Amino acid sequence: MRNPIKFFDEVKAMQRGKFLTIEGTEGVGKSTNLTFVRDWLTARGIEVVVTREPGGTPLAEEVRSLLLSKRDEAVDETAELLLVFAARAQHLAQVIKPALARGAWVLSDRFTDATYAYQGGGRGLSKTVIEQLEQLVQEDLRPDLTLILDIDVELGLNRARQRGELDRFESETIGFFERVRSAYRQRVQAAPGRYALVDAGQELNAVQRDIDALLSKLIV
Repeated sequence: MRNPIKFFDEVKAMQRGKFLTIEGTEGVGKSTNLTFVRDWLTARGIEVVVTREPGGTPLAEEVRSLLLSKRDEAVDETAELLLVFAARAQHLAQVIKPALARGAWVLSDRFTDATYAYQGGGRGLSKTVIEQLEQLVQEDLRPDLTLILDIDVELGLNRARQRGELDRFESETIGFFERVRSAYRQRVQAAPGRYALVDAGQELNAVQRDIDALLSKLIV
């Protein structure tokens, strides 16, 4: 007779895990709510791999340092975009794809929607070019659900300043972040089935009640 535990493990391995991402402008509470989502899933017996972008692997973390560090040299916007996707390619190959393939859920602090928002919306780079790089690097892999935490830009930046010294992106202008926020909202409007806009200006317990309701729809 076949070992039922081994059979269950084999079936689980054949089931692709789900891919969840959390997005938003600065100071929206991504780290706090990432922990909430991780604990929510873990409490239901789901293996969760928590990661971030840019980063997630030793090489991709080095690229992250290049992207976030302030420097005297002006950073070319196309160079910035290509560095983001270079880190993403490594992240996908080493972390995201293997985890999903074995049936684990992946929870990432930012993914390609951040590229559309920051490099596309904030920097004004071509959406078509971003789409081409997205397809090259990811093929057809997209998150199953993206939570976009939305907050007034100035309120979010005030929160970010309270954390300490700002990095290169956090030091951008209010106008830059207004464009980023607008780009995120446009993503939600274009594909409401894959995105959920969460009001991050509420009290934390209200934000997490909203997230709880959204996650419950995934566990069916």
